[in-house]
Amino acid sequence: MLYGLPALQAKDEAVLTEIEDMRRDLRHRLADRHRWDGQLRRHLRARAIRGSNAIEGYLADVEDVESIMAGEEPLETPVSVAREIAGYQQALTYIQQLSKAPGFRFDAGVLHGLNFMMIGHHRDKTPGLVRPGGIYVRNSDTGEVVYEGPDAEEVSGLLDELVEWLNHGDLDAPSYVRAAMAHLNLVKIHPWRDGNGRMSRALQTLVLGRDQITTPEFCSIEEWLGKQRSTVEYYDVLGEVGRRRWSPHGDTLPWVFCLRAHHLQAQEVKRRLSEAGEIWTLLEEQVDADGLNTRCVSALYEVFVNRRLRRSRYQADETLSQGQAARDLRDLAAKGWLKPYGATKGRFYAPGARMARIKADFAERTTPLKDPYKAG
Repeated sequence: MLYGLPALQAKDEAVLTEIEDMRRDLRHRLADRHRWDGQLRRHLRARAIRGSNAIEGYLADVEDVESIMAGEEPLETPVSVAREIAGYQQALTYIQQLSKAPGFRFDAGVLHGLNFMMIGHHRDKTPGLVRPGGIYVRNSDTGEVVYEGPDAEEVSGLLDELVEWLNHGDLDAPSYVRAAMAHLNLVKIHPWRDGNGRMSRALQTLVLGRDQITTPEFCSIEEWLGKQRSTVEYYDVLGEVGRRRWSPHGDTLPWVFCLRAHHLQAQEVKRRLSEAGEIWTLLEEQVDADGLNTRCVSALYEVFVNRRLRRSRYQADETLSQGQAARDLRDLAAKGWLKPYGATKGRFYAPGARMARIKADFAERTTPLKDPYKAG
C-alpha cells in the first residue's frame, strides 16, 4: 500500500488551472528563438540543481554550479560538494533523455541507476542498491529521529508497487499531483542509504517529463524548495503527511503545497523571461552606443543574472578564441561595465559601476509574487 492521492478542493483545482495557463504561455513564448534562450535555460537549470542540493546541506552559488555543469573547476565550492552537484546534474541530464524516450516504462532498475549516478562517488554507501538495513532521518540540530523508514525486507516490494503505480495507476489524475505523490512515496520508502531526497525530487521531474511537461528548467520546483523558508515548510509538510514511520494513508491533501510551489516558480520564470528580453535589448543599445561588438551583450547579460563571469564561459558562449574573449572583456572593463578580480585561472569579472546601476534599477522594479492560496 502506498500513500494515496488526495481529494482536491475547489481552490486546488483553480490553482492547477492557473499553472497550466502559465505553462502554455511560457511554451508559446519559447517557441520564438531568442539570443538569450540558452543562457536563461542554463541559469534556471543551475538554480534547480543548486536548490535540490541545498536542501541536503550541499551549498554552492549559482556561478559555481554553472562551472560544474560545464566541466570546469568551481572558484569557491569545495571538491566534496562539487561531486554531489556533478552527480545530480548527470542524473538530471539522463532524466531529460528519458522524458523523450519512446516506449519508456518505469522500473526499479531505472531508479537504482539514477541513484548510482547521483551518489556513485560514495562507494561506501552502496549506491544503486537497496539499503541493507533500517534507516533513520534525524533532526540535524537536535539529533532526534524524525522519521524511520520501512524495514529493509519490505523495500523491494514497495519499490515494485511504486513502479506499477507509476506505469498504470491514477493516470487520469493531474500531472502535477501525480508527480508530487511519486515524490512523496519514494522519499518515504527511503530505499537507499543516501540520496533519497534528491532522488524523490528528480522522480517528480521525470514524471512531469513523461507527461510532456518537458522543460525541467521551467517546470521543476527544486529552486523554490531550496530557498530557506521554503525548505523549512517542505520538511514540515513532509513530516505532517508522512508521519514518523512508514504509514500509508489517503489523507495527503497538505502535500499539494507542491501546487503552490509550482505556481510561484512559474511566476518567477515568467518574470525572468520577460526581464531577459528587456535587459538584452537595453544592453544591445548601450553596447552599440559604446562602439563595442554586439557579441559583448552575452557577457553583460551573464553578469546581470549572476554575480560574476569567467572568461572561459563567455568564450564558449560566443565560440571565440581565448584572445578574442580576453580583449572583449578588457574593453568592457575599460568602459566601466565590468570589474576584474583575481589572476590566471581564478580571474573573474563582476559588475562594474554601469552594470551595478542597471541591476539596482531592475531590482527596485521587482514586484512580490502572488501566493495563489491567499486572497487579494
